[in-house]
Amino acid sequence: MDIQLADVTIHVDKNVSAEERFGIEEVLRDIDGVVSVRNSIEAAHLFLVEYIPEKTNSHDLLNAVTGKYGHGELVGL
Repeated sequence: MDIQLADVTIHVDKNVSAEERFGIEEVLRDIDGVVSVRNSIEAAHLFLVEYIPEKTNSHDLLNAVTGKYGHGELVGL
């Protein structure tokens, strides 16, 4: 079985708190089709999300972030 994966980077405000970061990661991980969410302290405002495009898409991921945090942008699209 060959699963196709896609990834997207979501940018939020540079002043995102650790608590908000955790909440955003949690919301993203709860979406069906999300394989992984990466976020580092050095780039706390960037979330790299790997997902199965047959189950979700970048706009659904962004909408989840804006619903939780109020602001977000897709990077590189």
